[in-house]
Amino acid sequence: MTDSTDLSNDEQLLAKLGYKQELGRSWSSFSNFAISFSIISILAGCFTTFGQAWNNGGPVAISWGWPIISAFILLIGFTLSELVSAYPTSGGIYWWAAKMGGPAAGFFTGWLNLIGLLAVTASVAYGAATFLDLTISTVSSGYRDSYSLTRVFIWFVVILLLAALANIFSGHLLAIVNNISVWWHVAGAAIVILVLIVIPDTHQSVSFVFTDRINNSGFSSGFYWFLVLPLGFLLTQYTITGFDASAHLSEETQGAAEGAAKGIWRSIFYSAVGGYVLLLAFLFAVQDVEGVNKGFGAVDVIFGQALPEGWHFLVLLISTAGQLFCTTACLTSASRMTFAFSRDGAIPGSSWLAQVNLRTKIPAHAVVFVAVVGVIITLPALKSVGGVPVAFYAVVSVAVIGLYLAFLIPIFLRWRLGDGFEPGSWTNGAKYRWMNPIAVAEIAIISIYFILPFSPAGVPFSKDFAWSSVNYAPVLTLGTLLVLAIWWHASAKRWFTGPKHTIDTAVVEAFED
Repeated sequence: MTDSTDLSNDEQLLAKLGYKQELGRSWSSFSNFAISFSIISILAGCFTTFGQAWNNGGPVAISWGWPIISAFILLIGFTLSELVSAYPTSGGIYWWAAKMGGPAAGFFTGWLNLIGLLAVTASVAYGAATFLDLTISTVSSGYRDSYSLTRVFIWFVVILLLAALANIFSGHLLAIVNNISVWWHVAGAAIVILVLIVIPDTHQSVSFVFTDRINNSGFSSGFYWFLVLPLGFLLTQYTITGFDASAHLSEETQGAAEGAAKGIWRSIFYSAVGGYVLLLAFLFAVQDVEGVNKGFGAVDVIFGQALPEGWHFLVLLISTAGQLFCTTACLTSASRMTFAFSRDGAIPGSSWLAQVNLRTKIPAHAVVFVAVVGVIITLPALKSVGGVPVAFYAVVSVAVIGLYLAFLIPIFLRWRLGDGFEPGSWTNGAKYRWMNPIAVAEIAIISIYFILPFSPAGVPFSKDFAWSSVNYAPVLTLGTLLVLAIWWHASAKRWFTGPKHTIDTAVVEAFED
């Protein structure tokens, strides 16, 4: 039997939650912050989804939408920080839900979180492949002329393979990589901002950046404030996500009750500030508004207008490298969630997925699983409509909704517990009474908006309806929930009882006494 007096403070807290220390606890608080900061990655989301905000709202959706939505996301972060301080486990989101709401709450939360993490990992890797291909194209006209989705997909597979190898090799190496990633993001974003300030011949006015409205959605201008503009907020909501990685890496973090809690809210705050300055630099650098409109709002069109070829290449290179860091971090987070959920028997093949390499103390099988699933769910990207892998981007929308719905459940349950909740060393105090319901409402509202059609042609039964323009997010989201509901009632509720103890029962009872 394990002697509780031989355990460190972190191991004692983990033992109190029912788990023995299996993963290597080699991550510092800074490393824990670094992985969430890397996954949020302003060098990824701000570049890859800029067009969503440009086409649905224009500069107003960015200059005003980013700080407003960021404030709501920071509020969500505070509520999650309090939870991870009380329950610092790799299972994170689903473990909290099971603890406060029972097995059913844990089961649905876990699957929403896992599906979201799998899809986000794939989407980030695919975005990195797209930008890598684009970066090479800026210096090779022959390469640019031979563009194909197949070539991008091959890059995507190579990137996932390399990220998997980096994850399997060493947990300590991953911590170092994420520490480097923070400084790459800070220095890289600063360089991009300076380049866009100094190099372009002219800049847009303050009035354009903060008051100009653009509606390329196809919807009437009468829908601007209540439909078009909110759809543009996907830029912020998609970019600032994945910060639950600090929770999933808590079993590998020293002083996790404080370090993981601070890792969540600090990664959101610093990303919000840095991302805002970066996005403003994009807007001020626009040379030809109509040219950007014709380019479907792609940020690379702005760089092509404002920068000579050499500076253009540098900006894309900085972004691409940031996205590679982000891919590696996403794979780490998703594999830890897979490990934790498998440890409690919730995934088919759990005994294999929950195995930890005794030498590296890495859940290598979970890493391989995430990478393989990423390739499979991204296969629709090989097909396109007008050169765009539409079906794949619908999966990305589902990923965002899945992640935030997974956050919603434990946030609501903690609010419902009220003063019956036993906080950790980091707490929101009485402020949870207004923080948690606001966080729940924000998630519910954005989830509704992101399942709406993105263009009139995607509205069922309209005269211009086309299947190629359909936002498949509602079908996939509701379909996933339906499958989970059937599985739960037909089978899972009889064998899934929530988190299982992997440490001696006597040790757990000793901490509970």
